[in-house]
Amino acid sequence: MSITLWHNPRCSTSRKALEMLQDKGVEPTLRLYLEDAPSLEELKAVSAQLPGGAQSLVRWKEPEAAALKGAGDDALLAALAANPRLIERPVAIGNGMARVGRPAETVLETL
Repeated sequence: MSITLWHNPRCSTSRKALEMLQDKGVEPTLRLYLEDAPSLEELKAVSAQLPGGAQSLVRWKEPEAAALKGAGDDALLAALAANPRLIERPVAIGNGMARVGRPAETVLETL
């Protein structure tokens, strides 16, 4: 089973999600998305696998996200590609689906 986790090691929820996957015997491929930002095409593919689509990928509590309220998917994804800090974390991708780990337990749905 191959799971990729878009991860921010400074985030307690992201660390908890990683630990939960490891507790299930899964060692996900970690992508430090702030250092290795996903492309617009990757963001489109992942958002298509999320129950909430592009909206669920946005870290709405960031001040810069306020300007994105009411924006369409294309504008949201372009903003995330340009500023990966606006990507909600963590994101688990595997088995044909993606889940934002809010709450952290949600990443287990990809198993």
